[in-house]
Amino acid sequence: MQKKTKLRFGKHLAVSAGAVAMSAAIMAPLPAAAQQKFVSIGTGGVTGVYYAAGGAICRLVNKDRADHGIRCSVESTGGSVFNVNTIKAGELDLGVVQSDVGFNAYNGEGQFKDAGKFEKLRSVFSLHPEPFTVVTRKEANIKSFDDLKGKRFNVGNPGSGTRASMEQLLSAMGRDMSFFSLASELRPDEHGSALCDGKIDGFFYGVGHPSANIQDPTTSCGAQLVSLTGPVVDKLVETYPYYAKVTIPAGLYPNNPQATESYGVLATFVTSADVPEETIYTVVKAVFENFEDFKKLHPAFGILKKEEMVKNGLSAPLHPGAEKYFKEKGLL
Repeated sequence: MQKKTKLRFGKHLAVSAGAVAMSAAIMAPLPAAAQQKFVSIGTGGVTGVYYAAGGAICRLVNKDRADHGIRCSVESTGGSVFNVNTIKAGELDLGVVQSDVGFNAYNGEGQFKDAGKFEKLRSVFSLHPEPFTVVTRKEANIKSFDDLKGKRFNVGNPGSGTRASMEQLLSAMGRDMSFFSLASELRPDEHGSALCDGKIDGFFYGVGHPSANIQDPTTSCGAQLVSLTGPVVDKLVETYPYYAKVTIPAGLYPNNPQATESYGVLATFVTSADVPEETIYTVVKAVFENFEDFKKLHPAFGILKKEEMVKNGLSAPLHPGAEKYFKEKGLL
């Protein structure tokens, strides 16, 4: 059955922590509930939706930290693959990860083939759809992916889910990086300005929409979104359970009155089985008990539904803390 996701948004974007005072700790011991615990969330580039998602989750967790004693911090990172590896190493507690990267990590496939299965990877909940978005210079007159042959194209930074998905797409097309005259490896917060400065002809980016990262070059230099369709895309969607076809709505970005067809993954929130059940329960509760507030913290979250977040795109078993909360609330 063909999977299809329609993104519906308004057209306009809405665009750490102090230490506990030592003297207070000495004068009066903190109650057990207020003993400070710290959790860190790995995200992506500061202009992407991952960073906004991490910030939104931390904001809701920190709002009630006087009650539960958990202080949440968000870190800008290299993206999905980096987050998985850093969670595995115990250096991050949670991270935002593309559903395909999570699948490969848990099963020891793709970019994790050499490292083997990360069997302690656990799902917390899924987030927004992330269409793979091809954005090109207006002057390059690119109408399809095939027109990028011999062009200067940003394929994503090493360690990002975007890069892994780009490699998979090229491989499915029987191509490699030599298809482009230059395969640059800029981070998401660099590719928009590089496009408008004429240093590259296009870039590939898996991101939730609307995104400031796409808004900037479409506004500044009339950058164009290019549909990503065809038999290869059809087969990828049919073959892999973590992919779905997605339509980016007409007029969502300046100078792009057309709807843009593509495919993509879901952003998912993951952790390790080593992170305590109580910690994950508290984080999930903070988001789901303040769900309407969470949805307002970024336009990409506006379409989220609790019932879908507990099952769609989850590539690893649920963490016991998340499972406990979802069962209590009748979501599982």
